[in-house]
Amino acid sequence: MTRFTVFGATGGVGREVVRQALAAGHEVTAVVRDPARLAVTGTRLVVRRAEDLSDPEALRAAVAGRDAVLSGLGARSRADAGVAARLTRSVLAAAEAEKVRRLLVVSAAPLGPVPAGQGVLDRAVLAVVGTALKEVYDDLRAMESDLAASGADWTAVRPPRLTDGPVTGRYRTVVGGTPPRGRFLSRADVAHAMLAMVDEPATIKQGVGVAY
Repeated sequence: MTRFTVFGATGGVGREVVRQALAAGHEVTAVVRDPARLAVTGTRLVVRRAEDLSDPEALRAAVAGRDAVLSGLGARSRADAGVAARLTRSVLAAAEAEKVRRLLVVSAAPLGPVPAGQGVLDRAVLAVVGTALKEVYDDLRAMESDLAASGADWTAVRPPRLTDGPVTGRYRTVVGGTPPRGRFLSRADVAHAMLAMVDEPATIKQGVGVAY
């Protein structure tokens, strides 16, 4: 049994991380602003309410004694740009204060390198998306930069466009790279990938591309 703390537990990826971790027999502390929004239950689940995620001191109790921290925090729209870096900075500070080294976060595929052999259409789509969501990706770059400068054993999981499909466990991962022609991945499989990477040494201090 592994002891996890999950931030962003009411979001699409975070909720799946909580659900799958509990189903696998792990102990989960879910940190949420509104407990009523977390429609997941379990005997090994502890729900902690934290209205101010920008205060590292307020988060320390939630991460104390945990084996790993997983975060689905991030901007849901361009208007929220800045959220990922700001809140992850607090999570990182709380984890470091409690000597919790393992931290996995959700980032995005456009932050990874363009894979060799990527088609013209896929390159064009990435360019358009990158321009349209520039503020969001700049936020994620700042988040990853903070992680890289830290002493944490971090992993930035970089999926492409997210869907609401079921967990399949059938996806490609590239440590330090991006799966070619990877256009979609379900939130459930992002969660599955994050949990699978917790004990994978090769993913430490790396961005990892994941896609179907």
